[in-house]
Amino acid sequence: MRVAVFAAGAVGGYFGGRLAQAGEEVAFIARADHLQAIRERGLRVDSVAGDFGVHPADATDDPGQIGPVDCVLLAVKTWQLPQAVEQMGPLVGKDTFVVPLLNGVESPDVLAEVIGKERVLGGLCRILARVAGPGHIQHTGVDPTVTFGELDGSHTERTERLLAAFDRASGVSAAIPDDINVAIWEKLLSVASIGGVGAVTRAPVGVNRSVEQSRALLEAAMAEIAAVARARRVPLPQDAVEAAIKFMDALPDHGRTSLQQDIAEGRRSELDAWNGAVVRLGREAGVETPVHAFLYASLLPQELRARGDVGFPESPAG
Repeated sequence: MRVAVFAAGAVGGYFGGRLAQAGEEVAFIARADHLQAIRERGLRVDSVAGDFGVHPADATDDPGQIGPVDCVLLAVKTWQLPQAVEQMGPLVGKDTFVVPLLNGVESPDVLAEVIGKERVLGGLCRILARVAGPGHIQHTGVDPTVTFGELDGSHTERTERLLAAFDRASGVSAAIPDDINVAIWEKLLSVASIGGVGAVTRAPVGVNRSVEQSRALLEAAMAEIAAVARARRVPLPQDAVEAAIKFMDALPDHGRTSLQQDIAEGRRSELDAWNGAVVRLGREAGVETPVHAFLYASLLPQELRARGDVGFPESPAG
């Protein structure tokens, strides 16, 4: 398959790199120092599932140099999605399909409004990874999985082709679920709860799940998301919260979500698409979400500061 990875950050770099390692024709969209390093030295991935590199690597900051592809793996932050959709036009041909590996539950709808629902799959991934430096991805935990499917639940030749491509790759488990919409909400149930609580407590998941009070907060946050999903007619399994708790308990003690890391380091985060979305979608469905309202309100000042919308005054000397 000819695959474009937009963009080659921690998620795109890892999963796109595994496809390239397996022999698929992969082009990476990157920028600045990261792009320069990939062009000069290739893409380096240090992984608990086995280190590897892609060299030479096809990388550019101009989608027009790549042209139409079979599949676009979209791996940007949720707040970067509108700009990415504008820029990815040259990658989208008559038979191109796009798989968003973004957090949150709203990305497929955003994409469908611009490029057409027929070109959009639902997708998600699970991995703990980061960009350790220019051209360097570090996978630190969680067995890497990628899940995708048609939004209407049908099985198609294009999803089977992509599944076969991932099955040829090492260090990745891939699956097509019965209902990708359920799978996307199940991930939100975990990541928004773990990320929001972790960002507020500034503690890793191993601490938050072991302290009675923060564990109770995590479980209440998960229950709120399950209630919102069901109110919106998403048929979550009855044990969805229990499954999320089991997943959380299996995470490495040091685990921190991308939202937690971004807020701690003063970067713009996906707060609006995680905890903010739970509050917003819950309000639309008539479901109260006091835990997520608290998490969102507590983290919003830091988020606004990272965006440059508010400034924090300096403390007086002395």
